[in-house]
Amino acid sequence: MSIGLRHLRLAAVNIDGVLLNDSFSPVIHHFVVSRGGAYTAEVERQVFSQPQQVASAYMAGVVNVPMTSQEALEAYFVERDAYLREHPVRLLDGAVALVRRLRDLGLSTICYGGLGKEHFDRFLGEWSHLFDGPGYVCTNDFRPGIREITTEVFGLGHDQVVFIDDVARVAESAKALGVPFIGHPSTFEHSHQRQLMKEAGVRHLVDSLHAIDETLLRTVDAEAACGTVWASSDKRLVQA
Repeated sequence: MSIGLRHLRLAAVNIDGVLLNDSFSPVIHHFVVSRGGAYTAEVERQVFSQPQQVASAYMAGVVNVPMTSQEALEAYFVERDAYLREHPVRLLDGAVALVRRLRDLGLSTICYGGLGKEHFDRFLGEWSHLFDGPGYVCTNDFRPGIREITTEVFGLGHDQVVFIDDVARVAESAKALGVPFIGHPSTFEHSHQRQLMKEAGVRHLVDSLHAIDETLLRTVDAEAACGTVWASSDKRLVQA
């Protein structure tokens, strides 16, 4: 086993888009464009990692079909169910190995996301022993949930937790709090998340979970210890 990290104590890993495939972007894109709306970076900013009622109200306002927030929410989940019949939720390559790597470096681990715990139990229940504390935190009522997971669930300092997420809005919250962050943006062809993360100043972007290796984690740990996680630099580290 490797010598543990020096400063970080917890890794908080997003469920959909990091441990599981991105099954949201394609559905939201289709929901908007099929109803005459424009799918823009602003749509993603206002919908991703927002409480369901907030996201559905925004989507109802950007389409050309009159609908209430509740109607939009119900229609979205109907369309998502149809999408999942053709494109099932699956564990991403390297997901379990990543969680084990985090633990081998001495980090406690937690999984989080906007859906209820039954989503975690269904797709990650086999691996629930790899997660600490409550195992999974549903953040729908307090998205994006960085402050709550860090300080309320685990009682840690903002610089003691690394978040791994696919959404730039989460990165922006992490930056505001000085929380270490690794971005794993969606590869969906219409996604704006990689560019939004770059604009937010994310220094560590990965296309593969295998790229979140011991070297990168020790780099983030050293930055957290020195308080330079979000320091402005022309030498941003971008992992492929």
